[in-house]
Amino acid sequence: MAITLISVEQAHALQANGLPLFDIREPAEWAASGVPYGARTVTKSELERDTCHHITGPEQAFMLSCGGGKRAPSCAEALAGQGYLTIYVVQEGMRGWLASGLPVQAYVADDFTLRYARQIQLPQIGLSGQQRLAKARVLMVGAGGLGSPCAFYLAAAGVGHLTLIDDDTVALSNLQRQILHTNDNIGELKVNSAKARLNALNPSIDVEIHNDRVTRSNFSNYIKNIDLVIDGTDNFNTRYVISDACSELGIPWVYGAVYRFEGQVSVFHASKPEQRGLCYRCLFPEGDTESSAPNCTEAGVLGVAPGLIGVLQATEALKCLLDIGETLHGRLLHVDLLGMRFHETKLTADPECLACGQFAV
Repeated sequence: MAITLISVEQAHALQANGLPLFDIREPAEWAASGVPYGARTVTKSELERDTCHHITGPEQAFMLSCGGGKRAPSCAEALAGQGYLTIYVVQEGMRGWLASGLPVQAYVADDFTLRYARQIQLPQIGLSGQQRLAKARVLMVGAGGLGSPCAFYLAAAGVGHLTLIDDDTVALSNLQRQILHTNDNIGELKVNSAKARLNALNPSIDVEIHNDRVTRSNFSNYIKNIDLVIDGTDNFNTRYVISDACSELGIPWVYGAVYRFEGQVSVFHASKPEQRGLCYRCLFPEGDTESSAPNCTEAGVLGVAPGLIGVLQATEALKCLLDIGETLHGRLLHVDLLGMRFHETKLTADPECLACGQFAV
């Protein structure tokens, strides 16, 4: 195998003889300065991950160009490691191409490519992962303290369909932590305020809203064709409804809870049909009543606590949807903000759990 450094003039000459030139910069860079005339545009991360989609085989020779000549050599090394034999690296990159007055063509980037450019360049996501997010359908129960930051980041990340359920209106006391809403929204339905704010951030996504309270009788209607559920509530009873329904259908869901200066996050993915346990009831077997489960109104909460937990929930949701990294499935993460400490507890399925265990009915 051989990696050869060449000048922009040599690259132009080789290109005229039919050797392909790949501009491996990012979409925002292509849009700002154009690309070498006739060059193929593919980001460095995308080319390294899906090389066979762009290069016919190890014997095909090709050229790599970046912005100033720093990224192309590392990309060449990565591709050489995959077995590609003849790689030319344009030393000065696009900067040298422009300085030499060589022909350039405009690059017109679509909204999708530019909006998610920083995610697309991540090797674990790429264009295919971003397209996967665009097709994802997520149900967010609650548009308050947890739902606000979580929904915000999921919308920004490009989750294509968000369904929000909440039956409350915006109050002045909400604004200390519920960042989806503003002073002008006081008295407005939270779902209406949330939809307007999320679509203002990202008009390309579909935000479906329901001014409703989740119950055992209606929740099954809301989780049809849903890929993931996120708990943004502040009471045990609703969590049992979410957990039982998701266990019944094998739908993963992201749990989050806050109390004063503390918070918890986990991921549950039980499935009764597949005999796969570990649901919320495995952790908290007995159902508590509304009166025994203190909420923010009764206990108080530091405003940033649901912000942090909600962002962690969004992170877990994105990992689940993209099937990347290690989720919190089987682990309960506890956050102590006063001491700024994170503690993890390993969770195990309860074989006698009434919802997902071997005796579940």
